[in-house]
Amino acid sequence: MDKKLKIYIGLLVFIIFGIIYIESVKPKEINWFPSYAAKHKIPYGTYVLHKEMSSLFPKKEVKEVYQNPYTFLKDSTNTGTYFFVDNALNFGKDEFNELLNFVDRGNDVFIATNGVHIDTLQIETRSLSTSAFEEKAYQKLSNPIFDGTEYHFDRDFPKLYFHKVDTLNTTILGELVMRNQNDSIISKKPNFIRVTHGKGNFYLHTFPQAFTNYNMLLNTNYEYVANVLSYLESPNKKERRTSNGNIILWDTYYKTGKSRITSPIHYILSSKSLKWAYYIALIAVLFFVIFKGKRNQRFIPVITPLKNQTLAFTRTIANMYYEKSDHKNIAEHKINYFLEYVRTKYRLSTLKIDEQFYQNLASRSGKTEEKVKALFKKIEKIQSKSNITEEELIALNNVIEGFKA
Repeated sequence: MDKKLKIYIGLLVFIIFGIIYIESVKPKEINWFPSYAAKHKIPYGTYVLHKEMSSLFPKKEVKEVYQNPYTFLKDSTNTGTYFFVDNALNFGKDEFNELLNFVDRGNDVFIATNGVHIDTLQIETRSLSTSAFEEKAYQKLSNPIFDGTEYHFDRDFPKLYFHKVDTLNTTILGELVMRNQNDSIISKKPNFIRVTHGKGNFYLHTFPQAFTNYNMLLNTNYEYVANVLSYLESPNKKERRTSNGNIILWDTYYKTGKSRITSPIHYILSSKSLKWAYYIALIAVLFFVIFKGKRNQRFIPVITPLKNQTLAFTRTIANMYYEKSDHKNIAEHKINYFLEYVRTKYRLSTLKIDEQFYQNLASRSGKTEEKVKALFKKIEKIQSKSNITEEELIALNNVIEGFKA
């Protein structure tokens, strides 16, 4: 590993640990997601309400319902108060018919959501708007027993009210009160009602945010929630027609942020510690792949090049002639190779060796004409003999090689 690569790796590790440190020390961002899930402690979860239900209803059992109402209410033995709190609720026709049958048998249904249109109950909601420059919204209950106390919730929320109700079967239990900068009431609309159906009741509320963690822990707003839910307690003969059993059926199916885990990755990324452990593991695997891949590359086979047998063949032939002392034959081959050399390099014909040939070869080779003549006289002398000595062969070779140099 070279020095440059080590520097890059060191910078990468430094950056990774720097990011981890910054993420660990920076303030955690508040999650304002409207979850309404009982297991969520974020501002708009319902952890506090779910935990306090046993205190608000000491004589009732709180049972979580994970099925949709259509499936759950097919069992007619299920009784109690069906409790719905969510940002938006959209019941199907068959599903709401099961809720109607459930209430008709003497049970109650509590629904807190941002606006609801139920033609069967002849109710309709609208959004309240005013011309006030600085308006404030307050929640209050209509029953004089609550002394007309108004509760303010500081965060902005949809200001919905019941525009249309069935006056014969509907009782207004609470109101949305709008005040201007002078604290004067500029509008007052119903936002909490009870609709009688058969032997039971529907309780409808247009401000589900009141039941979330943030608003229940804000000032004394928990009193407002307790007062609203007090209508679900054992019935008063003047206000309620029948008992609704001793069970609160807490809906967990209709929740914007369901608390159930939909995938392992979702569970890991939802926890800060597990999320960073997951990221570090991925980075470690990446490093492992990079360095392991560099250290264990695929073996490259060594291919032995083919041997040049020309030199070995030449040596073999030369040794054969040399051992037989056939110096003349070797000289003839040497002369023939030299003539081929002249023909190839100097582009001269060797069929006729005369004065003109000597002059042309001398001019093209850069040798003197006398040296050229001496070389070919030596060749002619060798060719005229039938046998030559070893010394003559060596002398011929020296002259030829000297000419080529």
